[in-house]
Amino acid sequence: MPTQCSQSQLVFEGFANRKVVGRFDGGAVTSNGGGLLLRAADKALGLTARVAACFRDGRAPDHIVHKLETLVAQRIHGIALGYEDINDHDELRHDPVLGLLSDTLTPKRAGAAVLAGKSTLQRLETAPASGDARYHKFEVDDAAMEEVFLSIYVAAHKTPPRRIILDLDATDDPIHGNQEGGFYHGYYRCHCYLPLYIFDGRHLLVAKLRKADIDAASGSKEEIKRIVDYVRRAWPDVEIWLRADSGFTRDDLMHWCEENNVDYVFGLARNKRLQSMISEEADTAKALYEETGKAGRIFKELNYRTLKSWSASRRVVAKAEHLAKGANPRFIVTSLTLDEVEGQHLYEQIYCARGEMENRIKECQLDLLADRTSAASMRGNQLRLWFASLAYVLIDAVRRIGLAGTGLARATCGSVRLKLLKIGAVVTITVRRIKVAFATACPAQEIMTIAHERLRTAA
Repeated sequence: MPTQCSQSQLVFEGFANRKVVGRFDGGAVTSNGGGLLLRAADKALGLTARVAACFRDGRAPDHIVHKLETLVAQRIHGIALGYEDINDHDELRHDPVLGLLSDTLTPKRAGAAVLAGKSTLQRLETAPASGDARYHKFEVDDAAMEEVFLSIYVAAHKTPPRRIILDLDATDDPIHGNQEGGFYHGYYRCHCYLPLYIFDGRHLLVAKLRKADIDAASGSKEEIKRIVDYVRRAWPDVEIWLRADSGFTRDDLMHWCEENNVDYVFGLARNKRLQSMISEEADTAKALYEETGKAGRIFKELNYRTLKSWSASRRVVAKAEHLAKGANPRFIVTSLTLDEVEGQHLYEQIYCARGEMENRIKECQLDLLADRTSAASMRGNQLRLWFASLAYVLIDAVRRIGLAGTGLARATCGSVRLKLLKIGAVVTITVRRIKVAFATACPAQEIMTIAHERLRTAA
């Protein structure tokens, strides 16, 4: 049987009496042409500089081939472009568009590329906390890294907002080996981590890797305190609301909010006491359903305190609802008064909107591979989570700054990558310029032109 392909040539089905063959000899051709927009967004945010400042580079200066800023940019941009595996960089180090992340076009050592390979990036990604290890060449300041997300968030607002609503949620991050800190979680039915995410709309503020043998709200009070302290230094008069499901309805968090002028709207798990308080409303909702054939809903204000766990009585908004499948009561607890927000509006327009955060987590995990936590240590996996989260921040900047008002203004990170970043191009380098020739038939020409101009102006 004749060989149809080899390392030098791929033979495809012929067309119009002609052979169709392929070779990997196109030269300086890239599938990442739209990555230039990431580079522009990076400059507008100062992202690489902010992140690199969180690391200590202990390498001997005379022997450095790839600068720290280059390594940071290479890793974040690589994830944004869909390359979550460090092994990919043994080939990507030769990509002509990614090569523009380097500080030079001339390799600093014979046989080296302008970008780093997997081994160097691995040393960066497994950097311990500052002062934790004696022989590591890279160390990272955790507090500084966490502050990067907040500094970018604040800088994204031209004027202080009147109110911000922070969404909190925990999710599963399945593990598939003997990674440090892995535990079986009964709800998710797998061995996993339980990372904590905090968003304001599409702005990512916190991505904290945690073990799965904890309460979903564990550590959330400390993270909220850190955010509130930072935000109030920048915006002293801003109103801060928290929004989360019943997994975060914990007395210590609610009490802290009440003591620190932070309002909250949390889901409240139903129980027999709560359901008995709305028994008449439940009967009325059922009668409405039977009469109209449509969902019957009635809202009621309650003053409620648990038997043991709460330190005070709190406002609870109850929804007595009856659907085709039967009764569907729901409850939320809030620090907001009835004079401030009416109960039905609070539930339907404010609390239910927190579900949008789940789409942001999906973007992080499905589009930016934030759940690619396969390092042996939790330390390495936290850094991987941060790099993936920074890739989300980078693409979101392209979307927020460059794509407002376009057909991609509300596109997911995956769609932005597919339609705008993964564009074929030929790169030509001369003495005077570097030309990136995009495909003439590129369907994203108009949007890319708009995004480029906006990002260039913002830089």
